[in-house]
Amino acid sequence: MLRGRERQRVAVDALVDRARVGRGGVLVLCGEAGSGKTSLLNAVEHAYDALLCVDVPEIDDDLIGLAQDVISTRAALLIATEGEPRGLPCVTLDPLDAATSVRVLHDLVPGLPATLAADLADLACGNPLALVELAGSLTSAQLGGIAPAPEVLPENSSLRQRWRARFGSLSPEARHVVALAAVDEEVDAETLDLDAVVEAGPLFDTRRLVRSALQADVPLPQRRLAHAELAETLPPGARRTWHQAVLTRDAGLADVLTAHAEHARLCGDFATAARDHDRAASLTTDPEQKAHHLLKAAADHWAHGAPHRSRAVLRTATKMTATPELRALMDLVVGGIDLGESLPDVAADRLIRAAKGLVGTRRALAVAALGFAGEAASIAGDHRRFTAVAEFAREIRTHDEPPATRLTLDHLTGMLATFDGRHDEALPALRTVVDLAGQVPGPQARIWASQAAYVLGDATRSFEMATSAVTAARESGFTALVPWALVYRALSALLLDQHAAALTAATEGVHAATAIGQHNAVVDHLTILALLAALRGDAETALDRIDAATEHITRRGLTRPGTFGAWAFACVDLARDRPADALDRLRLNPGHAGIKVMAAPHVVEAAVACGRPSTGDRALEPFEKWAGTTGSTARLALSHRCHGLLESGTADEHFEEAIRLHRASGTALELAKTELLYGNRLRRGRKPKAAREHLRDAVRIFQSYQADHWVDRARAELRAAGDSTSEPKDHPGLTPQQAQIARLVAEGATNREVAARLFLSHRTVEHHLRNIFARLGVRSRVELTRRLD
Repeated sequence: MLRGRERQRVAVDALVDRARVGRGGVLVLCGEAGSGKTSLLNAVEHAYDALLCVDVPEIDDDLIGLAQDVISTRAALLIATEGEPRGLPCVTLDPLDAATSVRVLHDLVPGLPATLAADLADLACGNPLALVELAGSLTSAQLGGIAPAPEVLPENSSLRQRWRARFGSLSPEARHVVALAAVDEEVDAETLDLDAVVEAGPLFDTRRLVRSALQADVPLPQRRLAHAELAETLPPGARRTWHQAVLTRDAGLADVLTAHAEHARLCGDFATAARDHDRAASLTTDPEQKAHHLLKAAADHWAHGAPHRSRAVLRTATKMTATPELRALMDLVVGGIDLGESLPDVAADRLIRAAKGLVGTRRALAVAALGFAGEAASIAGDHRRFTAVAEFAREIRTHDEPPATRLTLDHLTGMLATFDGRHDEALPALRTVVDLAGQVPGPQARIWASQAAYVLGDATRSFEMATSAVTAARESGFTALVPWALVYRALSALLLDQHAAALTAATEGVHAATAIGQHNAVVDHLTILALLAALRGDAETALDRIDAATEHITRRGLTRPGTFGAWAFACVDLARDRPADALDRLRLNPGHAGIKVMAAPHVVEAAVACGRPSTGDRALEPFEKWAGTTGSTARLALSHRCHGLLESGTADEHFEEAIRLHRASGTALELAKTELLYGNRLRRGRKPKAAREHLRDAVRIFQSYQADHWVDRARAELRAAGDSTSEPKDHPGLTPQQAQIARLVAEGATNREVAARLFLSHRTVEHHLRNIFARLGVRSRVELTRRLD
């Protein structure tokens, strides 16, 4: 069955085109009420005189007969239905994803606050009509942030009216199963009367959009009967306790629900923990205790990747307490949310405030808040704030710290020393972080350890720790940390020269972060993807990714990914023989101090090409100090390459040592780049034979990475060095990026769907697809699919 909104229109156009040449047929548009079926019918019904459009709840035998009649005629039948296609060709209108829903809302209500848009998108569950009706129902108080977001579609909603009418037409048995689904999102259809479930159809839906409407519209007596049945028949547990509580309003059951919530949290089921803390709050009348339950629910919502739900709960909790400790805990949760989706400098200040409010009562959480505050300051590129965080961490440190707090405090100490260029002081602290990670459970310790190992130049250890962090975050249900862990998996893979692994991690990171609304993490991954493409010489893809990230970088002050983006852009400039532009982009960008040091080899390359070696010398100094202190083989290789570019008398020795170190570290793509630069110098120094040896190696390695731009550059150098055998040959292998595109196309994705999936422009996908066809010797998408089967 075909899926995807663009594919619907493509399929309809194809149906009409076939009918015009005497090959009539039928197509079914399947989707729930409000999914856009009728709008599509209205848009195409005048496209062709013999196109018959039918909008029905269910496909009956008469329609099946009509569908058979139009085949092999010049007529076409287009059917929209909420029911099953009954074997007819069909496309399904999938719900809109969260990002698309938010864009629709902003189109409907320009200037809509981001938090309100997220709440509405969550409630609408991707239903286009629900988005329209919710946007149209907003009051001035809601738009101004004074009143809470809607919790249900407006009473006059056409969707609700349709559901109410359908509910009223059901048999008593079907109305009962609808009531059960309305009061319990986990009700199991297999335990109910099958005929009644089938009759209920789309009303037997446990999604929030439908449930919230039915909770309002199903008569109270029927809802109470549903609660009573579930309170009687469910096994002992949180769900049974909740239904008992609804019937009895026994406040004492709040403690039982809290115990169930804490157990769910220990098991990594944060979604269930949030639900049960929320329910305990609804049974509690004391404001302070209610705020305490809501705070726990908010923390659990954030952990499992629902920051918008967390914010909504906190907005209620904030009004109920002025207790300093609870306020500080709220700052910790809000700061964690802001770290992923808002202004990082604001997040840093809030997290520092949380740490100061908790240090006397909840010290472990205070230290955790400082760790997050340091990360927020780093994203903002704010050295002053990072220093303040690290200094406060030093002030509160004791001589007998447990492993978890010691790890975070040493991480802050080591990173501050690194940013200050005090690498001798940074080393022992960062090594301690890596060593302690094995003693501290959970994903966060492994993320800190991966970052520490990356700074130390131990790419293998960094990759192992990041991979372990991703696994631990998923297994523990801590979804909020998955995108963050994938950042270091991608960076460490890049340091290892494992471009395919880095591409996979960063692409996965974009989608994981998008799914849970962590827009800052999306930008982190986009700029890493841009750098990956730029290093392979794929300028078009790199610029697409930079363009996608730039608006967010500017609007939120995301200096760290902004510096990655500038680095990627400089690599594009170098690939396009614009070294002056590259130099200005890297040198004049105030940027993130640590990343500017990492980019120093490209500053040197650009400076030498511009005839400004003194600028290269200044850039190399901190990089060389860092590489020398940590002993990173891969970075020492780059340091020697830089000296080979900058010096004359000892250039050969530096280039040869760089080549040796590249081979020792396994960084093949950087080896090829070094051999290209060395070959160029040897050719200009009238040593063509020696130049050709290195340039042939460079061509071979670039070919293995499918780095076409650099293959062409190395071949041009070879020809200039007198090699007449370096003509292009057919290399059918695909780059990691091309392999992703080919796989998605083979699965039936359109170019625009591929572009959306991989965060590329439609034009760039077309460019890559032409190259894929040429490499594989195929002429159509059908042939590509067969080739990849």
